[in-house]
Amino acid sequence: MKKTIDIGVIGDYDEKKSSHLATTEAIQHASEHLFIKARVTWLPTSSFLTEAGLKKSGRFDAIWASPGSPYLSLEGAIEAIRLARETGRPFIGT
Repeated sequence: MKKTIDIGVIGDYDEKKSSHLATTEAIQHASEHLFIKARVTWLPTSSFLTEAGLKKSGRFDAIWASPGSPYLSLEGAIEAIRLARETGRPFIGT
């Protein structure tokens, strides 16, 4: 059985942005190469502005700040980065 990891992608998903499609595809491609399964969940930047949203985001093994800004909530994106830093989760920003 493959190991499964959950990756939360910070960003306001827009299927018209090629960078958003490429981000999900890159994660899937890398996970296949590493023989793991990656579940990708896009997290709207505004979700990091509430206590409930911050708590929900705590379930992810890693956080990825997506390309293709501007974010709808820069404050929310910064809160997500703070969360990753303060909880020791792996984080990447592209």
